[in-house]
Amino acid sequence: MTEPVRTELLRLRASTEAEAATLARDLEALFAASRDSNADDEHDPEGSTIGFERAQLTALLAGARERIAEVDEALRRMDAGTYGVCESCGQLIAAERLAARPFARRCIRCA
Repeated sequence: MTEPVRTELLRLRASTEAEAATLARDLEALFAASRDSNADDEHDPEGSTIGFERAQLTALLAGARERIAEVDEALRRMDAGTYGVCESCGQLIAAERLAARPFARRCIRCA
């Protein structure tokens, strides 16, 4: 029964790792472009600033890394036999919640 869940968690981790790698490359490219340019993007009415793009990419990358950590923790709970048990009240987490958020640590009531 837990094998399909483990497979889904591993799939989610792999796709999130790929997303994080892409975001990291995009962020590095943005840094490189801003080092090589003397453009005054802060006063450019044509679009978003480099600072805004950097902040957006940084936030997305942090979110992806957090998701990887959440999935890793769910896999550890699975190995320990505590996956699907609320860390706050000790009750089972509803299957619907785990289907929507397979790395959930708490039931709906405790979340």
